[in-house]
Amino acid sequence: MKFPLQKLKQTGQEPFEFDDHVDISELEEMNNDIRHIPPVHVKGYATTQGEEVTFVFTVDGVMTLPCARTLVDVEYRFHVDAVEVFSTSRYYEEEDESEVHPVDGEMLDLTPYIKENVLLEVPMRVFSENDEAYEKAPQEGKGWQLVTEEPEEKKIDPRMAKLQSLLDDEKQN
Repeated sequence: MKFPLQKLKQTGQEPFEFDDHVDISELEEMNNDIRHIPPVHVKGYATTQGEEVTFVFTVDGVMTLPCARTLVDVEYRFHVDAVEVFSTSRYYEEEDESEVHPVDGEMLDLTPYIKENVLLEVPMRVFSENDEAYEKAPQEGKGWQLVTEEPEEKKIDPRMAKLQSLLDDEKQN
C-alpha cells in the first residue's frame, strides 16, 4: 500500500482517506505460527502537518494458526487499531525514544507497518473449539507418543514376584 507524498501534501488540512485490501501473505513464510493469511482489509486516513504525515488506520482480517493442543488449523479473527507517524524532513534524525519513521524518496510504503502491527496481534496460543479435532489429533510421532491417565493393570515388579506369590497364598488360606 503505497502513497505518493505529493498527493498527501496536496490534500492540505483535509484528511486523505483510504480503504483497500492488502496482501501480506509473506508473513506465512516467516518463522512464526501463521499458516495462512488472506488479504487484510485496511481502512483509515492520513493527515499532513508540516513535514509530518500521520496515518490512523485499522486492519481487519483472519489468520490460520495451529491449535496449541492438537495442531489442527484454527481461524483467528483480528482487529488492529494503529497510528504511524512519518517525517519527510531531510534533517530529521531518528531518536531512540521517537516513534516517528523517516521517509526516503517520494513514495511512502505503509505495507511493512501493516505487517508489523499484524505480527504484534498474533496470540501466544489458540485452541480449537471443535471436539472432533481432538480425535483427529496425532497419537504418536517420531520419538513421542500420547500418554493417557487411564489406569493400567497392576504390573508386579519381577523382583517382588516371589513376595507377591506368598501374599496370594495367604489370601487363599
